[in-house]
Amino acid sequence: MKLKIPKPKIFASSQSIELAQEISDEYGLALGKVKKNVFSDGEFQVSFEESIRGRRIFLIGSTMPPNDNLMEMLLMIDAAKRASARHITAVMPYFGWARQDRKDKPRVPIAAKLVAKILQAAGATRVMTMDLHADQIQGFFEIPVDHLYASTILLPHIKDLNLDNITIASPDMGGSKRAYAYSKYLNCEVVICYKQRKKANIISHMELIGNVEGRNVIIVDDMVDTAGTLTKSADIMMEKGAISVRAIATHAILSGDAYNRIENSSLKELIVTNTIPIKKTSSKIKIVSCAPLFADVMIKVQNNTSISDKFLM
Repeated sequence: MKLKIPKPKIFASSQSIELAQEISDEYGLALGKVKKNVFSDGEFQVSFEESIRGRRIFLIGSTMPPNDNLMEMLLMIDAAKRASARHITAVMPYFGWARQDRKDKPRVPIAAKLVAKILQAAGATRVMTMDLHADQIQGFFEIPVDHLYASTILLPHIKDLNLDNITIASPDMGGSKRAYAYSKYLNCEVVICYKQRKKANIISHMELIGNVEGRNVIIVDDMVDTAGTLTKSADIMMEKGAISVRAIATHAILSGDAYNRIENSSLKELIVTNTIPIKKTSSKIKIVSCAPLFADVMIKVQNNTSISDKFLM
């Protein structure tokens, strides 16, 4: 007799309730009930308000800002493990701490590796995320990692713009691989910005490698934090004769003075996904939902079917 696979349950951290609701609607399941109690000193406790025994559960939560949201994810994983969940999938559309993926100077941590170890120690049996800052972070885990690419939903959006003379740009040397992948799919040229930093989030020097004159430029990046690099790149490209400059980024962190920089820059528009909630509205910021992609992959994971058709690059 073939055993029937019980339906999974989907829960959201307090950071990602809106996205989780979209994902659960796409999946066709009601969002599960989870309660967060906050004590006066800032400590908090999470509890599942329904049985999860023997179920596969998906815990949806981006870790931005990273501290409390990572801790909330860890507590949910631990609570699920102690409540006898069968499989615990940490769905982290934005994986915080990913920029610290190696030692770039003496006596610093590799935070991405540490977070991977903590998630596994808490009891996660699978991780699902999108556009890690560095692909090798997948190797920090000893459990399955479904590393989805925003290109699956962003490339069709680029095609819908119906632009001629497209050039794909990388805002730094580290993003050149991503830019070349986009350019290969769109059959267009690539330019790269070379930058030097005084310290984190502060650029001391930037140069453009390649020609953008008479081109519609699309800058491709995995995240936008303070938007300093992005807006400076756009301004330089317009000075070099570009017809227009747009940007596509997966994770809209948009901290500090990012919104003002974007509004006052040469960028025609910034297209982002909703892995992180947008704090302010802007006429230049367009949002493409990643909920259908995550829901589809979650269904395939539940049914033990291949997800390879979800990778455009």
